[in-house]
Amino acid sequence: MDSTTPLTQPRAHKAELCHCQLYSMQLCLSFFTLSVHLSASVSSSASFACTSSEHTATATLPAAFSDLLPHFLVEPEDEYIVKNKPVTLTCRSTPATQIYFKCNGEWVHQDDHLIERTVDPATALPVMQVTIDITRQQVEKIFGLDEYWCQCVAWSTTGTQKSQKAYIRIAYLRKNFEEEPQGKEVALDQEVLLRCHPPEGVPQAEVEWQRNEDVIDPASDPNFFITTDHNLVIKNARLADTGNYTCVAKNIVARRKSTSATVLVYVNGGWSTWTTWSSCSAVCGRGWQKRSRSCTNPTPLNGGTSCEGQNVQKSACVATCPVDGGWSEWSKWSACGADCSMWRTRECTQPSPGTGGKECQGLDLQSLNCTSEQCPQSEGKGVHYGYSYGAEDVALYVGMVAVALCLTLLLIVVVLVYRRKKEGLDADVADSSILTTGFQPMGIKPKNSHLLTIQPDLTTTTTSYQGTLRSRHDAPGKFSMTNGPLLDPLPNGSHTLHNGKLNSDPAEFVSRLSTQTYFKTLPRDVANTSYGTFNFLGGRLTIPSTGISLLIPPEAIPRGKIYEIYLTVQRKEDLRLPLAGCQTLLSPVVSCGPPGVVLSRPVILSMDHCFDACLDNWAVRLKKQNYEGVWEDILLMGEELVSEPYYCQLEAETCRLFSEQLGTFALVGESLHMGAAKRLRLVLFSDAYCSTLEYNIRVYCMDDTQDVFKEVMQMERQLGGRLIDEPHVLLFKDSYHNLRLSIHDMPQAHWRSKLLAGYQEIPFYHIWNGSQRYLHCTFTLERLSLSTCELTCQLCVWQVEGEGQSFSLDFNIAKFLLMDSNATALAGPSAFQIPYLIRQKICSSLDAPCPNGADWRMLAQRLKLERHMSFFASKASPTSVILDLWEAQHFHSGNINQLATVMADIGKQEAMIFLVSDGEC
Repeated sequence: MDSTTPLTQPRAHKAELCHCQLYSMQLCLSFFTLSVHLSASVSSSASFACTSSEHTATATLPAAFSDLLPHFLVEPEDEYIVKNKPVTLTCRSTPATQIYFKCNGEWVHQDDHLIERTVDPATALPVMQVTIDITRQQVEKIFGLDEYWCQCVAWSTTGTQKSQKAYIRIAYLRKNFEEEPQGKEVALDQEVLLRCHPPEGVPQAEVEWQRNEDVIDPASDPNFFITTDHNLVIKNARLADTGNYTCVAKNIVARRKSTSATVLVYVNGGWSTWTTWSSCSAVCGRGWQKRSRSCTNPTPLNGGTSCEGQNVQKSACVATCPVDGGWSEWSKWSACGADCSMWRTRECTQPSPGTGGKECQGLDLQSLNCTSEQCPQSEGKGVHYGYSYGAEDVALYVGMVAVALCLTLLLIVVVLVYRRKKEGLDADVADSSILTTGFQPMGIKPKNSHLLTIQPDLTTTTTSYQGTLRSRHDAPGKFSMTNGPLLDPLPNGSHTLHNGKLNSDPAEFVSRLSTQTYFKTLPRDVANTSYGTFNFLGGRLTIPSTGISLLIPPEAIPRGKIYEIYLTVQRKEDLRLPLAGCQTLLSPVVSCGPPGVVLSRPVILSMDHCFDACLDNWAVRLKKQNYEGVWEDILLMGEELVSEPYYCQLEAETCRLFSEQLGTFALVGESLHMGAAKRLRLVLFSDAYCSTLEYNIRVYCMDDTQDVFKEVMQMERQLGGRLIDEPHVLLFKDSYHNLRLSIHDMPQAHWRSKLLAGYQEIPFYHIWNGSQRYLHCTFTLERLSLSTCELTCQLCVWQVEGEGQSFSLDFNIAKFLLMDSNATALAGPSAFQIPYLIRQKICSSLDAPCPNGADWRMLAQRLKLERHMSFFASKASPTSVILDLWEAQHFHSGNINQLATVMADIGKQEAMIFLVSDGEC
């Protein structure tokens, strides 16, 4: 038997086929010709032969094509079985008498063949097409290394032809990548290689790359290149190339994604060119000059390294001292001229002014009338004429003096009358029971106003003072130096200063002030403004929760005067302080006024600062805004002059300014070397209510002053935020390095960070120049379950190349930390702990110098104020200034018994001078 004969045919059919091939070939060909061209009926034997041929996929060919071998029009192709769906193989040949499929060396049963016959209209040749289906079960029966294949065999009268083999495989794609891309941090313009080896699969998976879920097309962006082994190459990293990169593998079965790889393109900082050298700091003699550069060419980004080296260079310089001009000696008098005058001159040549020195002050020409004997016009008139002229001159001068005396007497009378009219007020105010009574502090209540909230009316003239003063103690007693405290309990008393005018609307006062020419720049924020009406008794203004207060000592306002005084803190959007070079703002900008009021003694303005209070590291200047709005330097810390109207007492966190003038003040500092440090306050907030998986933590970095903290609290309250941890203090050094913040040690089973980078960074200059008094960055976290409420982590804060600090955070996101509460604002006599009369007696006792040193100097030493001795000594009452400073420092925390102990330690023998009788109190 021929090897090309299908083995799966039935024997009877095989016999018929052989018989037809060997013995009746001519008859079958004739029948096929008749059936094609004539479509006629045939004999029973012929009909039997044809029926047998059709059943066995066999046909006879016309004689004209009997010598042609079959050729394939369609051959079976490789196929993949996806899941359980069978595949279909197709074979088409012409001319062919029969076609059968053979799979893996075995003939496919003829019943599995689907046969279709047609005629090619162009060649009139018969065309036979056969298809079979292959199932997954058939392919899976083949084990081992062999693959499942099929091919078709076509017969004609001349011979046979075999088609190409078609391989049938089961398609799949495994889940796990053999190699996934890894995240990288690369410098700008650096080449980046991201590797990817896709999962095993049939057919082999195609690979594409995505950046932030967008498909990367190297044809549209030549900066990307995908290698033949599926790796992604970024030729020159750009800032825009920062993102999450994903390798995607796919075939006809499935689509797989790798884990995302974060590529962070950072920029290393570069120095700008140096600025020109500044002018010499010294006006005369040795000084220094500087030049600066900034790390902005380019600016460090995404964690890039900061510039190495200093951004400021200082160089010694010698300034030529200015030479003030000096007058030479007067020349000799000239001869008496015809106009009866003579003159003499001098020149500004000893020395001549130079290098910006002052010109000589005064006249360079002086004239004098000649005597009658020297005057040419008096010759021949005699001595009597000259004497007569002198007598008239004397009479004129006498008359002028008499008129002046009359005017002086009239002015004295007017003053006496005026003072008598004012005695009514002073008599009421000077009641000793008021002056010696301990005062109960009173707070600001905008609608139920008390002493502080007396609303001034700038359009009317107020000639009196209104307020209620109540005693602090109920039990009677006397003061004794040796037995008990300095201020013993005083008798009951309630005294009222009458007259005056109240205004119950706080906003009206601020509105009226802002309409004045000088006050147009004042903020209209009543919450950050305090104001009141004061007379010679003094008082205190305090802005709640800011650490800012103004102490008006007794007798600072002249008797008979009543002033409406305000105190306000300027916000950065209301007033921007111009800063030059490396200067930085170290305090809030505070205004008190109105400016120009007459003060008999200095008031004390207290405000927070945010530097390390080491004047060896800083050059700190007090600036004041003049009437034209220009800021002027009025004081250099550590070099105060007692003759100036301003003096500063610098404490660890507070500055106390003694000022004889009201106005707008601020502290501005310039670091002398890299050891200088500013105090920063780190405050953490989050949303009050969190109903999603995403959770945001806002970390504010601000100056360590109470006013900025209050401003941030107010802003967060409006945004619906809440405080989640106590504020932390950080020393930020003048090292020109940025501030980095990061969160670590979160429980990975419950939380994860959504940040691309490992940390966030705030540029050095944004913090140091102080123009933005608070900055913040947001850490976005994600909890894996809505039921997770506890968060424990570490907040790390450090300067680049510097030591850092780590703060532990442990809180419940469903619970609240109490927000800030407003402090009490006080004014009037109740602002003082020492009653007025006792204060006066202490001053009269200690102001006079004492041989054994038991005077105001010892009081200053015991209160640790000895470094201000020269300032105290320059005042008419040194003791009064010392007590003013003690009141400013210890109003909220002072213990008057401690002051009494200090007085007892001084050991004055005249202790009885402090006794206060019941009648006096």
